[in-house]
This record gives sequence, structure tokens and C-alpha cells, in this order.
Amino acid sequence: MNKIDSLLPRSVQILLLLFLVFSGLYFSAGFLVPIALAGIMAMLFLPFSRWMEKKGVGRTVAAVICILTLVLAIAVFLFLISWRISNLQANFDQIEQQFNKYLLQVQEYINNSLGVSKEQQDQMLKKNGSSGASNAASYMAGFAAALLSSLTTGILMLIYIFLFISSRSHFKKFLLKLVKPENKANTMEIVAQTTEVAQNYVSGLAKMIFCLWIMYSIGFSIVGVNNAIFFAILCGTLEIIPFVGNITGTALTVLMALAQGGGGGMVLSVLVTYGLVQFIQSYILQPLVVGKDVNVNPLFTIMVLVLGEAVWGIGGMVLSIPLLGMCKIVFDHIEPLKPYGYLIGNGDKSNDDKPMTEKIKSWFKH
Repeated sequence: MNKIDSLLPRSVQILLLLFLVFSGLYFSAGFLVPIALAGIMAMLFLPFSRWMEKKGVGRTVAAVICILTLVLAIAVFLFLISWRISNLQANFDQIEQQFNKYLLQVQEYINNSLGVSKEQQDQMLKKNGSSGASNAASYMAGFAAALLSSLTTGILMLIYIFLFISSRSHFKKFLLKLVKPENKANTMEIVAQTTEVAQNYVSGLAKMIFCLWIMYSIGFSIVGVNNAIFFAILCGTLEIIPFVGNITGTALTVLMALAQGGGGGMVLSVLVTYGLVQFIQSYILQPLVVGKDVNVNPLFTIMVLVLGEAVWGIGGMVLSIPLLGMCKIVFDHIEPLKPYGYLIGNGDKSNDDKPMTEKIKSWFKH
């Protein structure tokens, strides 16, 4: 009885601690997410920065070059998207004709099935349109505020990345001052391995995006979408931004299908291709490819993606896997936490060097 009584307060303390931690993370998302994203990006640019420093470039200048490289990559990507959208605008009349054609078909179906005439449907659409127009100003104001907030956050992240790269020695000395002298070597090993986790995550993400390029290319080519390879690369690359990137890439592909005169069957085929690839990406590629490169168990990969979205939204989904991989590194180097590091990891890694055919055969063995 005494043992149960002693365990109960301990369990309550753990639950209270978890509640406070996740509540703090949830309500401070606007502050912490940009810092965490900037920290991950800074780790990615560390090899490039160190290479320039070995060539005689100052650390501050190297950090500036890293920032300019990132901005240039984003600018090129946005230019390609805007170029494709401008091409779609040239076919806007054809897209509008296709949309009106489908709208007439829907109205005829509603008229035949529910007995609502086209005139009544037009009146309902006009009524909703007028009420929507009255709120257009508020919608535009909200969009402008969101755009300004995103721009401000982006600039703030660039500043964070610059400071993390240029001042990394300062943070390293701070960590060493926190630990005892006999633990400094272990601390430096943790720092080095957590940096590798971020780089391995991007490596796994690149592998997953390459697989998505292939799957989207096959699917869009079978469907008959013009410039199938371009849209496959676009949709696959936009997977870096969960949900928003998915919707953007798919919407542009659907508009392309309408612009080339594709019927409802082509649009439906594009959506089916998107859904099938998303299923494979979410439940096979992400856990087995990305999770494997950061040495995280597929089960916990899926769980942390769901938890990250619940706590930090889209940013949480982007950060969840590398942060879990970093937590595993810390757990593996602290004796009382080693069982938890083993739990969220892949366990025995002796199977990693086997050929893929042997791995597949092992799935069916007990």
C-alpha cells in the first residue's frame, strides 16, 4: 500500500509537468517556432560555413554568404512558381469556360435530382455573392495582415540564422560552462551528433522528395497533364511545407488540366494521383525513409508528426522529426534516459547493411 501511495504523487507530478510543458509550447508557438526553424537551418549551413572559413573567409562574411544563398534559392523557387502561374493566366479564358461548363452540369444535376430550378440556384448564388462581397474588405485585410506577418517572421528567421552561425562559439562555451569538467567531452559529442541529425533529416527529406518526383511524374504522365515532369517536381518540392505546399501544388496542376481542356475525368484523375501519393508519402516514405535517416522508429515518427501539428501547427510538422532525433541523441548520452532513447530509436541496426531484397524477406518472417 505504501508503494502505491508513493507512486501516485509521482505520476501526478509527471502528468502536471507534461501538461505545463505542452501548454507552454502551444502558447509560445509564435516565439519558439521561428527560433527552432532558424536553428535547424543554421545547422544545415554549418558545413558550408566551415568550408568557407577553412578557405580564409571570416565567420561573419561566411554567415552572410549562407543567408544570401538561402534567399537566392527561395527567390528562384518563387520565380518558377510565378512563371508557371503567369502561363496559366494566359489560358484563364479557357479555364473559366471549363469551370462554367462544369457549373452548368452541376446545376442540371441539382435541377433533375432536387427539383431546384437554375433560376433559383442563380438567385442563391447571387445572394451569397453579395454577402461575400460585403466581407471582401475584411478578407483582404486579413490576407494582408497574414502576408505581413509571414514576411516579418521570414526576416526575423534570417536574422536568427545569421546570429546562430556567426555566434556559435559563444553558445558552445555557454553549454560547456553548464556542465562539470568531466562531462565536457560528452557534451561536445551530443552537440556534434545533434548537428548531424539535422543534416541527416534533410538528406532523408531529399530522398523522399526524389521518390515523390518519380511517383508524381508517372501519375501525371498517365493522366495526360501537360508539362507533367515540371508539375511533378513542383508538387514534390512543395512537400517541404505540409498542407499548404500540398494544396498549392495540386491546385496548380488542376488548373493546368483545365487550361489544356481536360474534362472532369482528368481533374478527378489528378486528385486521385495526389491522394495516392500522399498516402504513400505519409505512411511509408516519411516514417521509413526520413525517420530512418534520423534513427527514429516509424511508430514514433508518425506519432510525433501528429503531436507536432497539434502543438505548433505546420511548423511543428516540419520540426517534429529532427527535434525527436535530437532528443534521442540526448537520451542516449544520459544514463537514466537511455531506455527512452532505445524506445524511440530503430533498435538493432545490424539489419541496415543488408540488401533491400533481404530486408523485404525479413518483413514476412516471424
